[in-house]
Amino acid sequence: MASEHLDYKVLAALKEVMEGEYLLLLDTFLEDSAARLAHLRQAREAQDLGQAAHSFKGSSSNMGAWQLAQLCQELEERAFHGPLQGIEDLVNRIDSEFATVRGLFEDERQRAAS
Repeated sequence: MASEHLDYKVLAALKEVMEGEYLLLLDTFLEDSAARLAHLRQAREAQDLGQAAHSFKGSSSNMGAWQLAQLCQELEERAFHGPLQGIEDLVNRIDSEFATVRGLFEDERQRAAS
């Protein structure tokens, strides 16, 4: 099952592969993502912003958070190729999408823990 925000088929495959480490994977993604988002907000150089967006895009994609990955890709492209105006709005959209994804992952974590 896939939603606009999260591909549950990806999570099912990860759960199968990770077995007993699946909850740790979810926790690690949430912690790392919060740190990556903070890094996006603190970046002052376009290259630093682009690298942080690239990293966040990769982890989001690996976890099936397609819309979050797409927003990070847009930020990465704009950081490296411009235009930079309106970047704050894009970071806010990433922040909002991560809040949605975080809620879905927390629900998934509770289901997996039971």
